[in-house]
Amino acid sequence: MSAFERHLSLWVLACIVAGIAAGHAAPGFFYVVSSAEIAKVNLPVAGLVWLMIVPMLLRIDFSALGGVGAYWRGMGVTLFVNWAVKPFSMALLGWFFVGHLFRPYLPADQIESYIAGLILLAAAPCTAMVFVWSNLTRGEPHFTLSQVALNDAVMVVAFAPIVGLLLGLSAIVVPWDTLTLSVVLYIVAPAAAAQVLRRRMLARSGQKGLDALLARLAPVSLVALLATLVLLFGFQGERIAAQPFVIALLAAPILIQVYFNAGLAYLLNRMAGEAHCVAGPSALIGASNFFELAVAAAISLFGLQSGAALATVVGVLIEVPVMLSVVKIVNASKDWYERKT
Repeated sequence: MSAFERHLSLWVLACIVAGIAAGHAAPGFFYVVSSAEIAKVNLPVAGLVWLMIVPMLLRIDFSALGGVGAYWRGMGVTLFVNWAVKPFSMALLGWFFVGHLFRPYLPADQIESYIAGLILLAAAPCTAMVFVWSNLTRGEPHFTLSQVALNDAVMVVAFAPIVGLLLGLSAIVVPWDTLTLSVVLYIVAPAAAAQVLRRRMLARSGQKGLDALLARLAPVSLVALLATLVLLFGFQGERIAAQPFVIALLAAPILIQVYFNAGLAYLLNRMAGEAHCVAGPSALIGASNFFELAVAAAISLFGLQSGAALATVVGVLIEVPVMLSVVKIVNASKDWYERKT
């Protein structure tokens, strides 16, 4: 890892502080930027996401995707954790922490709404940001792309029934426009753009030219990640300053859920004999959340000022720092993972 990557946690912390401070000092500016959206998808953030993931997608040879079936165990583990474990474990954690342990310290009229927001957050696995985490663990890129595409397909049919079951609602209003646009913006379009650029570079300069381009673009992904953090935390600067104690309490079940599901996926992959380059992305995909969809669903179901909306926002706030810690654990434990037992 480069010196910049090794100290990424420090840059992340600095950007979080800078974003919160800027959002509190200049809420008008961030309101204008946050309003540049279509179907609840923020266009400036989408542009930064492109800068994050296109350099990583350039490494993927789509003609090699046919061999991704060799990683069927990793895919099975990830699907199991994402859809059979994570939403239900979050419902249990939300019920215990928010519904009982922290109930005396939270607004009584928002308890059920907070729990609903936590469930919405856990019911959809992450899409675009996973490419960043996979890259930092030197994960198998073809597995990561295939797993994200498969999760997106499952999400279309499974999100509403699972959320409806856990919330006890007969009908869930899924923001289909947000879901569709997010998949197109964060997966389909950048993947297509990366493949066009990859083929042109290979035709013009060969593998050597492509490698040189990848080396030049390597810092772009991390800089775009840090810029995204400043924007996301700037958008929520006022809410963070207004309710820091509530946010801290809501973060507890989210933190436990992330580490539990990441650890479960990691261990199951090891038990199944999957390679570390697959287990790392599998653990990260199993633990992370599609917070854009969760926020949009919470707002459409419960309103902008609801406890559910705030709970999903907490997921945005802790996503990057927590996932970076999971990346560090995965990388540090590689020797243990590969040790013969």
